[in-house]
Amino acid sequence: MKILLADNGLHLRFAPLTLTRPVGNLRMGILTNDERWEELCPDAEIYYETEEYLQGKFEGTNEYTWRVNAAVIPNEELIAIAQQLSEGDYLVDDNTWLIQVGNNPTNRMKYVGENLIVLEERWDLFQRNGEVLKADFTLLTEGRESQPLSDSNTVIGDPALIFVEEGVTVEACILNTKTGPIYLGENSEIMEASVIRGPFALCEEAQVKLATKVYGPTTVGPHCRIGGEVNNVVMQAYSNKGHDGFLGNAVIGEWCNLGADTNSSNLKNNYSNVKAYSYETGHMENTDVQFMGVIMGDHSKCGINTMFNTATVVGVSANIYGGDFPPKKIDSFTWGGPDGFVDFDLKKAEQVAIAMMERRHVEFTEEDHQIFQYLSKNHR
Repeated sequence: MKILLADNGLHLRFAPLTLTRPVGNLRMGILTNDERWEELCPDAEIYYETEEYLQGKFEGTNEYTWRVNAAVIPNEELIAIAQQLSEGDYLVDDNTWLIQVGNNPTNRMKYVGENLIVLEERWDLFQRNGEVLKADFTLLTEGRESQPLSDSNTVIGDPALIFVEEGVTVEACILNTKTGPIYLGENSEIMEASVIRGPFALCEEAQVKLATKVYGPTTVGPHCRIGGEVNNVVMQAYSNKGHDGFLGNAVIGEWCNLGADTNSSNLKNNYSNVKAYSYETGHMENTDVQFMGVIMGDHSKCGINTMFNTATVVGVSANIYGGDFPPKKIDSFTWGGPDGFVDFDLKKAEQVAIAMMERRHVEFTEEDHQIFQYLSKNHR
């Protein structure tokens, strides 16, 4: 069985996060959406219908069993309904197409299951993270037995809502499940004196530093590090916020690093809804969102004491520093801060990426180079 996850024209809607990955590879809850499809359809091969420059890293196909709207968060009920479809059927929920069977769908079928989560805007990744995290928790833990939690910890709420995978280290912490479950992935660590309020996911090899305060729903992706105060944040993978400072209502891509005492505003002083930069229109656009912090693309960094305005959007491989607020839209492959930005030379940007990835024993591939090269010319 072959499943094709289609961006469905939303590539720029979810940028800057999707400048380096398809929509179907975005993480929220505990899993990326392609991982979710793999869990629900373990015999399936996953492919991507995405931008041409991403196809070297995220393989596509013209031969598939199901073509799927990648913005749809799948569940067991959706899979069961899809398995009843025939060649030429396509499944819709109101005006949103969900799944088509074969290359020439003509027979419109109405989805009649429970409400699905369909991502529409990039801020849905943190706004709807709690719903998806709870569903992923059930998907990954149902019928399995958690590893024991040390008696040095204090649990508030139902201990059954904490699931501990193999190799986890957590001592002398407070874990509160009254607002949602807590999932601790393989070989993850929560250092002592940290306070965690669910829903919360700490993915494999990720780490919570000493005396960190976490408000859910928050997802710390694989190999990430967090410290300070974190509130409703989604980190994709391999990124660091290892020191004090506040980060809230935010999404951080892969291979990012936030310097010590970085702080991001997530609410305007007049309590009004925010404006945010749109890669689709190329302009600042009104939103219906009151709380929004920084959205940061892959491989971007900021220096110590960086201050981000509410709803700041940072592109790919940007380097931000300085003592005042930088602009609310920071271009990809730029270097600077409140006093202005200059272009970040592609070769130097790649050297920084290679150095950071080598620290985690991950290769910067030719496919990564091709993506960097394309973005440096086409998406600032």
